[in-house]
Amino acid sequence: MAVSSPPPKSDLQSSEPRPLSRWVGPLVLLGPSGLWLLFLLVLPVLVIFELSLVPNIRPGDVVNPSSLANYWLTFNPINLNVIVRSVGLAVSTTLLCLALGFPVAYWIAILAPARHRNLLLLGFILPLWTSSLLRTYAWITILRPTGVLNSVLGSIGIPPLEILNTTTAVTIGMSYSFLPYMVLILYSSLEKLDTSLLEASADLGAAPLQTFWKITVPQSLPGIAAGSLLVFISSLGDFIDPELLGGASSMTAARLIYNQFLGQTQNWGFGSALSMILILAVSIAIALLLKYGDRDAHR
Repeated sequence: MAVSSPPPKSDLQSSEPRPLSRWVGPLVLLGPSGLWLLFLLVLPVLVIFELSLVPNIRPGDVVNPSSLANYWLTFNPINLNVIVRSVGLAVSTTLLCLALGFPVAYWIAILAPARHRNLLLLGFILPLWTSSLLRTYAWITILRPTGVLNSVLGSIGIPPLEILNTTTAVTIGMSYSFLPYMVLILYSSLEKLDTSLLEASADLGAAPLQTFWKITVPQSLPGIAAGSLLVFISSLGDFIDPELLGGASSMTAARLIYNQFLGQTQNWGFGSALSMILILAVSIAIALLLKYGDRDAHR
């Protein structure tokens, strides 16, 4: 019986992919998006970081030696109070969106008929099809002293409420703006819920509240974390709602940054430093979610 000889060594080497050819395909596929991110995300962030190291730079100023003076301005009591207020507004908006959005998402994903779910989701996200500026002006019409809300309250004998130009008005406006995002993310998590576990919990005699905390919440934790993070980040950087609904007394980090670049202050260095601090805080929050979110969800 003839024994076939092994293929020449040169043939084996030619069949192996070359290092350069292995990178050509990924580079071609990722090249357009990579260039997009480089020019529209990475380079602008680097420019902001460079400006943050230049103390008290204004349009047309001569560039001074780099320093961390702008970052130290963040710890000024006035600026620190603005940051704390912004974080508080973002947290309250996130909690309100979670409290309002979870029952809606649960009803659509679990209780509503399957044939109606897409239609219900479409109806719920219809406000996103209009401009956020128009939605904010609609809330001004509702909350102003002579608006719709006080007209309804006056018709039933309740004194008018001073809500516009307050923190409450800002929280209402931001919650309305970002609630659809919370509902969509929670719905995508709740629709994957293992309903057999809910039935087993009921068969074993667990109360509905126990089933909710022991079965529903743990399985929906990834959606809760992702939705809360998205709403928190969006609320922290929101400018339109605090500007139009909060008035002069409701200064936030986004409005403070705006004043440094386009307002009367014109301190580009401090505005860039404050922007970098917010970017770093958001990046840390996203990194923690990516590292621990799935791990906690599968325990």
